[in-house]
Amino acid sequence: MRLHPEVAQALREGRAVVALESTVITHGLPRPLNLELAQTLEATVRQSGAIPATIAILKGQVVVGLQPEELEFIANDPSADKASLWNLGALLAQGQSAGTTVAATTFLAHKAGIQVFATGGIGGVHPHPYDESADLLELSRTPILVVSAGPKSILDLAATLERLESLGVALLGFRTQHLPAFHSPTSPYPLPARVDSAQEAAQAFRAAQGLGLPGATLVLNPISQGLPFEQVQRWVEQATQEAARAGIGGKALTPYLLRRLSELSGGQTDAANLRLLEENARLAAQIALALTDTH
Repeated sequence: MRLHPEVAQALREGRAVVALESTVITHGLPRPLNLELAQTLEATVRQSGAIPATIAILKGQVVVGLQPEELEFIANDPSADKASLWNLGALLAQGQSAGTTVAATTFLAHKAGIQVFATGGIGGVHPHPYDESADLLELSRTPILVVSAGPKSILDLAATLERLESLGVALLGFRTQHLPAFHSPTSPYPLPARVDSAQEAAQAFRAAQGLGLPGATLVLNPISQGLPFEQVQRWVEQATQEAARAGIGGKALTPYLLRRLSELSGGQTDAANLRLLEENARLAAQIALALTDTH
């Protein structure tokens, strides 16, 4: 594992650092939009007073905090794989490059000593039997604070919420009592707790740490200008049926569904995705700063 000198120094000095994932760069968006987004997210974290640490696998090495040229490399590498926990060791051993999923980024950020991680949407339970994201298990066993806009819209939200509860992942609605649903700011599903400031989120995370709770604290940040929940669900249902008819499954399913949602919504879901990523990076930086204040 190689840490960017700026990230390593910030961690030594107890300053605010925010981890950022890289599958959104390698697999989430088309070029050159992916690189522009990666640069925007890093700039957003900086403008909010924290140090960004984008995490990726570069030629068989875990890199925490990419140099500008490394960010360009991973954004423009068509052979970059998707690194989750089940293939992480093999990717390193084989000298490959990859974007890190929420599960892999959660694990690697914590291992590097970073307390806060900003992402878009977490993985969860798909409507199809036995298709469940590794994100859930990793969030249950890694004590880190993750800022997300909720589970991805393509998931079974009720089942995902039940699994998060069963796994003991702490859920905090940021200025909301209901589960944000990624592209939609709200859903019918109530949350167990609410916080109204970055300071309150930091305090809840500190309290969980003080007890030695093993899992993550998931701060659920509703998108400021999203799409109606019922409309998104109709698009998801259509896209899911089309995927089933085409025999699309496994790791190809999520990219297919998100691309199809983009087409069905006339690009509205893409615009929402970019907005919520930026908003989550900003909130994560504010919480990271609050954690340094309460250290």
